[in-house]
Amino acid sequence: MKNTPKHTNRLIDETSPYLLQHAHNPVDWYPWGEEALNLAKNLDKPILLSIGYSACHWCHVMERESFENEKIAAIMNKYYINIKVDREERPDLDEIYMSAVQIMTGSGGWPMTVFLTPELKPFYGGTYFPPDDRYGRPGFPKLLEAVKDAYRSKREEINEQAEKLVSHINQISNPKGVENLSLDDKIIEQAFYHYQNRFDSQHGGFGQAPKFPPGMGLILLLRYWKRSGNSRALHIVEFTLEKMARGGMNDQLGGGFHRYSTDEIWLAPHFEKMLYDNSLLTVTYLEAFQATSKPFYREVVEETLGYVLREMYDQKNGGFYSTQDADSEGEEGKFFVWTPDEVEQILGQVDAKVFCDFYDVTDHGNFEHQNILWVKTPTDLYIKKTNLEQTDLIKILNRCKKKLFDAREKRIKPGLDDKILTSWNGLMIRSMGLAYQILGDPRYLEAAETSAKFILKELVQKNGHLLRTHRAGKSHLNACLEDYSYFIAGLIELYQASFDPYWLREANRLNQIMISQFWDSQNGGFFFTGKDHPKLIVRSKSAYDGATPSGASMAVHVLLRLAILLNQPDLREKAKITFSLYDHTMKTAPSGSAQMLCGVDFLIDAPKEIAIVGNPLSEQTQEILRNIHRRFVPNKVIALLNPNTEEKQEIEELIPLLAGKTSIDGKTTIYVCQNYACQLPTTDIDDLDKLLDLSKPLDIDIR
Repeated sequence: MKNTPKHTNRLIDETSPYLLQHAHNPVDWYPWGEEALNLAKNLDKPILLSIGYSACHWCHVMERESFENEKIAAIMNKYYINIKVDREERPDLDEIYMSAVQIMTGSGGWPMTVFLTPELKPFYGGTYFPPDDRYGRPGFPKLLEAVKDAYRSKREEINEQAEKLVSHINQISNPKGVENLSLDDKIIEQAFYHYQNRFDSQHGGFGQAPKFPPGMGLILLLRYWKRSGNSRALHIVEFTLEKMARGGMNDQLGGGFHRYSTDEIWLAPHFEKMLYDNSLLTVTYLEAFQATSKPFYREVVEETLGYVLREMYDQKNGGFYSTQDADSEGEEGKFFVWTPDEVEQILGQVDAKVFCDFYDVTDHGNFEHQNILWVKTPTDLYIKKTNLEQTDLIKILNRCKKKLFDAREKRIKPGLDDKILTSWNGLMIRSMGLAYQILGDPRYLEAAETSAKFILKELVQKNGHLLRTHRAGKSHLNACLEDYSYFIAGLIELYQASFDPYWLREANRLNQIMISQFWDSQNGGFFFTGKDHPKLIVRSKSAYDGATPSGASMAVHVLLRLAILLNQPDLREKAKITFSLYDHTMKTAPSGSAQMLCGVDFLIDAPKEIAIVGNPLSEQTQEILRNIHRRFVPNKVIALLNPNTEEKQEIEELIPLLAGKTSIDGKTTIYVCQNYACQLPTTDIDDLDKLLDLSKPLDIDIR
């Protein structure tokens, strides 16, 4: 039974689109806050905590089946204090209670359903529950009654179980560092063998279905290939990138990657599109383009960022939106699928025949009797099969894709979660900055700069600390570690794209706050939440890379680069201490530590410190920068000094790498250094081969 639109609950005053989706449920939902938490204590009722996000398909299913059902809602309202949380707004809560669910059940996911004592300690949980017994899961009403009865009759047992669970979460969330840390390239090699053993040599990617885009793992493998010359590592990367890009997980008409593939061949995705996936994959394809110079990877980047700028970017104010839904008109994927008749009606019979053949559009369909567009046969093999000229095929496909895209734009689009998250914006600012460096499109730099300005204007408190989320003119919620580390990483990349020292100054300022708020001065490492954060049952540390890099692994990324640019060796020491906490994890679970291992690779590689002295707008300087950026040299920092700027002294003080550097004969001059020791400067671009590609890392002591 569905509620009437007149019914509203306390979520109606929230800004999160996910919470607002539930504002008319008959469930008496509360947002997480003092009102609900105090009520649970005063009434001695268990808390039913439901965590999800707006683009989550099964979250919508559970809402339709259970949260809109008057009878089920009545049970929830009678026996529980019901709290609904947007995991994208509150990753702190999601991280703690997801750990609890994984410990209790062996797996996790969303929607997440957790039952808590009034002291916020979890005692039972799971993910999706159907309205009646099915899929091997108990019906939700039956579960609600069973948990209520247990809470009343087995209270001591529940409290004891909850205490043990919290203790276990605290133990695994606060690792101890190893003594006498020793890092070398063997740890990167071990990670390669781990990935190689799990590699799907037929379809790309790792493991079995469902398959998630392994962007961070592929980036690590590119570094291993660069370090070792192992062609197998490069093959794994290229094969996977090609399979993903040609699959249905990549929107063949509009660009942009869906969340993950439900099958092993990358054909049928869950259709939501997340800002973070498209950001991380952009970096992966950019680095593959640098490593191989293959235009295909550049095209994927351009299509992906084209989608982001078109659909996920606030054109007026700056800032990138969070997600696009999987569903439209109540059906998953409806916006994206086609029938042959629809295609022929738009393209005509001749073009439709080629298009349908190339993109596997058939009468019986490849997805629920309809068709997801994907490139089943690689272009070169398709050309041989059909005897079409490549140029003719490309013309036909481009013409068809534009017509179908224009027609698709008239459909009802999937819902948009237009909240702006500091963390995910940091990732996309970083990707846009890197894309500008490598591809040179000024739109990328403009979007990155405008978005960074938006964050610094709208999501900074009076004390200079960051907030996490913004929507509908309101910014709120304390920033977590990932908000700081991702955004600082974006500012560093933005500096290296524009060489405007303002971005580096802001990166330095926020890095000092990050250390003050999140660094564990007793045991080292970074906490998930800051000192000023409301107290939760656990203050955890995590280096696990899930769909996004851990805040700690990106903090290491930031520390190592700022240590060089700002000549702050203590930041490097903090990175090494952080490595010591996760030494065991990096060695035993490298696929969950890929970003952290990229940090190790940066440290042991003795990264290149590139100082350029010259007018940033001159053709000579631009040519030098293009020459640097076309090469795959991932472990580097770049700084530039315009010798004629009025800020020369301030810039040299900010970036000691530039201090004392001068131009030769008025020409743009390149200095390449390692461990603060510089090779002879040059004005000759041809010398870059020797300075960047052929120079070997210096021996360094990392103990």
